[in-house]
Amino acid sequence: MRVGYDSPTMTFAPVALDGLAGRLEALRNGAGVPAASVVVPVNARGDLRNVPRLLSDIGRYDGSNTLEVILVVNNFQEDSPPPEIKLLESLGATVLAVPNARKPGEAPGFSARIPGVRAAASEQVVLFDADCRVPHAAPLIDWYVARLQGGASAAYTHVAYYDFTDAVSIHARFAVHHATRWFKRTVLGVPTTRGSNYAVRRSAMLDLYDRGLLADEMNVGPAFKRFVGPVAYSGDPRHTVYTSGRMFRPGWRRIAPYFLYRLRYNLRVLPVHGNAAARTGRERDPVREYDANNRPIRSPR
Repeated sequence: MRVGYDSPTMTFAPVALDGLAGRLEALRNGAGVPAASVVVPVNARGDLRNVPRLLSDIGRYDGSNTLEVILVVNNFQEDSPPPEIKLLESLGATVLAVPNARKPGEAPGFSARIPGVRAAASEQVVLFDADCRVPHAAPLIDWYVARLQGGASAAYTHVAYYDFTDAVSIHARFAVHHATRWFKRTVLGVPTTRGSNYAVRRSAMLDLYDRGLLADEMNVGPAFKRFVGPVAYSGDPRHTVYTSGRMFRPGWRRIAPYFLYRLRYNLRVLPVHGNAAARTGRERDPVREYDANNRPIRSPR
């Protein structure tokens, strides 16, 4: 069982934006169909400052596949698109501006991926979050492309955390989180896809979504396994993707309520049913917003 890699002070390669547009354009390699499309939802109320770091990581890709990068900037007033959109376009990414991507009952981050998946030129779609870091882009993306082209319907790898408060209670929470994912994946045979890091066949993703079978990252793996084909997993350390732990606050009293909530949510969402959005109970999800220190704050919907 692999439960390691979490580090509050994890260091990554320096962010290099100079020349990034040229590197991403070279990865696209002209007008042909790329081997993979990387799709990233970007919450305009907190992740615009984070996504250049992810783009810098992807820009270091030196494998043999061609790539395109699509950013779905969302969660902003329709008459006030964020000025950072021009910056992101200048860095070589394709930017889709969607003021409100929310759909009733769907996880907001998941809903924001769908316009990017529809716009993808490749059948192999790799999905990250805007606050992710990818230390080894080439081994990871090449593995995804090979698995999907080799017959897997979807694939995912280990996800670890960085940028979190270095408290024992948070480390304990992560340990239980990794252990339960291992148990679901290894003992129960449930693919534990999560938003930070997985890949899918584009046509299958859109078909399942349009049939009402998908409403959250969590039910992507089970639905693909049942209706499409095998779902691959890698625990190779080189394939680890790091996601921000900025949302976690220390405190032992938070652990039991959180995992009780997660257990109930799993029991509702993991079974594969039509009209999946009716089972999530996410109609009242607040808008996620982050302060100048990149920490979550509460805001009205």
